[in-house]
Amino acid sequence: MFRPTSSRIFLMRFAVLLLLTFTFANIACAQAGPMEQPDLTIDAATRTKVIDTILKRLNDSYVFPDVAKKMEQSIRERVDKKEYDQITSSKEFATRLTNDLQAVSKDKHLRVRYSHEAIPERGERREPTAEEREQRKRDMTWMNHGFSKVERLPGNIGYLEFLNFMDEELGADTVAAAMNFINGTDALIIDMRQNGGGNPAMVALVCSYLFGPEPVHLNDLYWREGNRTDEFWTKKEVAGKRYLNKDVYVLTSKRTFSGAEEFTYNLKNLKRATIIGETTGGGAHPGGGFRISEHFGMFVPTGRAISPITKTNWEGTGVTPDVAVPADQALHVARVMALKKQLDRVTPDLKPRVQAEIEKLEKELKSMKSKTE
Repeated sequence: MFRPTSSRIFLMRFAVLLLLTFTFANIACAQAGPMEQPDLTIDAATRTKVIDTILKRLNDSYVFPDVAKKMEQSIRERVDKKEYDQITSSKEFATRLTNDLQAVSKDKHLRVRYSHEAIPERGERREPTAEEREQRKRDMTWMNHGFSKVERLPGNIGYLEFLNFMDEELGADTVAAAMNFINGTDALIIDMRQNGGGNPAMVALVCSYLFGPEPVHLNDLYWREGNRTDEFWTKKEVAGKRYLNKDVYVLTSKRTFSGAEEFTYNLKNLKRATIIGETTGGGAHPGGGFRISEHFGMFVPTGRAISPITKTNWEGTGVTPDVAVPADQALHVARVMALKKQLDRVTPDLKPRVQAEIEKLEKELKSMKSKTE
């Protein structure tokens, strides 16, 4: 049986780190936290090699070839002006290159990363071994497939929070269990405020629970490689109970990013949810992590999302909420909205309890607002 070498294990872990880092963008991964590492001094030869390799990778793989050329032109002009000559810090160099590339591309997924530990060269692509698949399954299970909280809030309001979209097959039972738990509630709040994105197939699976069995076209992903487009639709069959004909609220923040934005964008465009909170981060270009040199890697967006409804995406603009409020107030606002709708539906004996909960939340919300004024 093939057993990964220590260098291959590190490469796989570095690839995962790249995925988490760039998928979650400016969000520190909730499970791992931010990674602090020593700096390294770089010289002119290293800077030149890193820049040349980055620009080649962009020209070969970046989703928009014309933008890749503009980025190359901009970086070459900065090199000619000797803007990088005084940089000797690897950390500073990676940050500077990221900022300069994003200044042209406006692409928040596109980033250069520094690693103090040497990054081994990637070997030939191969299928993961049984041992690696089991380790991945254990890792996903340990993180509960991204799901962090499912609750029934006062007034029979469902609440679901998950931090990222993981493997749709491994996480299918967790999704079903969560949706079964909240199925009897009268409204559902889905918290995307700390969600940094992930697997588009999992996005489609979760969306499937909010629509009937007739497939609904959610999103497309266009890939430069192969000039292909992958379509994402809701599923005809799901393992759990669907949440139908009830109000859904999605909470957002500036940290809501990538796949979490797609989830929000899908539901907003299909008029299946009310979006409450802040405009999201603005990252709609998926891609992959690449080794640039021994201590530098980068995430290159190689595709882009295309909504079948808007024919565009949220790159650079984010998803605008229906109800704009600070992120820390979004849950209270959603709960009040949901409960007020319940007042006309609940039995007379329950109405005082719902009204009392509304008044309690409004009082707390007023206190929260006063602290920001």
